[in-house]
Amino acid sequence: MERVRLGFVLNGQPQELSIESDTPLLWVLRDVLGMNGTKFGCGMGLCGACTVHLDGVPVRSCSLPINAVANKQVTTIEGLSSNGDHPLQQAWVAENVPQCGYCQSGQIMSAAALLANTPRPSDADIDNAMSGNLCRCGTYGRIRKAIKRAAVGSWEPAEAQS
Repeated sequence: MERVRLGFVLNGQPQELSIESDTPLLWVLRDVLGMNGTKFGCGMGLCGACTVHLDGVPVRSCSLPINAVANKQVTTIEGLSSNGDHPLQQAWVAENVPQCGYCQSGQIMSAAALLANTPRPSDADIDNAMSGNLCRCGTYGRIRKAIKRAAVGSWEPAEAQS
């Protein structure tokens, strides 16, 4: 595959790379840029562990080629909050969601996109938004409670919190 030079914004910081155009965004984030919060799960975009935001929309970074992010904004779990105090992260802890923790960054990123668009989601809204995120530990009930807890609080999208 051909090498391309492209730019994008990662967690508010401009990036400029020369890289093979078909390299999955996940590997660029982890191996090139050192953003290890985004996890590799299935490698086929089916489990949700690799979820990041592309211009505010949740996407699976394991199946998204880097050339698809040219001139766009990418937000990872590290960009949601610089010190881990985002309302969703606080709600995750308060509701004892984490077990093995492997799916957590993808789950939180999907939940953040949901709350950015639907500040007071119904159970159906939550089910729809979270349906592509798998949790091996089965903490789905706690995930729902955490999303509702964050929705009840004074929550703003990450972009508005700066």
